[in-house]
Amino acid sequence: MGRMLGSFDGDNELDRPDLNKCPDCECYFAQDNCPLCGKECPPELRAGNRKPVKIKKRRTSGTGRVTFVEWYHSWWFIIIMLLLFPLIGIILLVTSPHKKTHKIIFIAVAVAYTLITTFGTGKIIAYFTNKFDPPVNTKLSKEEYVERCVEIDASDYFRNPDSYKDKYVKLTVKVIGQKFYDYDCKYGDKYATLYIVVNGDEYDKVIMIRDCSQDGFKNYAHDDTIIIYGQAQGNKTIYSDYIQNKVPLIHAAYIELPNS
Repeated sequence: MGRMLGSFDGDNELDRPDLNKCPDCECYFAQDNCPLCGKECPPELRAGNRKPVKIKKRRTSGTGRVTFVEWYHSWWFIIIMLLLFPLIGIILLVTSPHKKTHKIIFIAVAVAYTLITTFGTGKIIAYFTNKFDPPVNTKLSKEEYVERCVEIDASDYFRNPDSYKDKYVKLTVKVIGQKFYDYDCKYGDKYATLYIVVNGDEYDKVIMIRDCSQDGFKNYAHDDTIIIYGQAQGNKTIYSDYIQNKVPLIHAAYIELPNS
């Protein structure tokens, strides 16, 4: 008898366009009056006059329903791909039916993992935090820095580099060539340029100069005589063509040509 009079459904997304609808009880019926409360159905809620009900889009995950996921969209497979092939893992994660928040977290982890494995933790920390101090004292003006430097003989520094370690020095040398190294990543590319210099014409007395010039980068020609104002580092271990060498090193804060 109740079904002949009408029906009731608490889900507002369902509709019976062939029946009238009560504005209070929200039940459907074929008569003019609601069988539950007796209220007459207004014209706008009568059959054929009501606007279509907009059905909400349901999520495929997190609704309590059983969702079948393809094996290549499974978490275990996506995690393996993120570790071995990050780009493929990210593509699988983006196209998977998993929650958006989970996708964002896993993509962030994958990007961080890729950066660390590609560039190394040290370079990433140094780039974002500027953790390492400059190789030369940047708190002094040029006049203060030059005044602090004590003039030494380049040949003596070549023979006894560790005796001058951490001292402010001035020395005159001749350029015999220049090379570009990136073995010391903590200073970045800005300070990774090394000039090979020598005192006079004694080419066996080689001193390495890392150009940390505070007044701008300059190019120097072969046989140029230059004046170095810098901080002595003593013997420095470097690798050239897979050969380990110990070479006297100076971090140059200022480099000048005598006639400039």
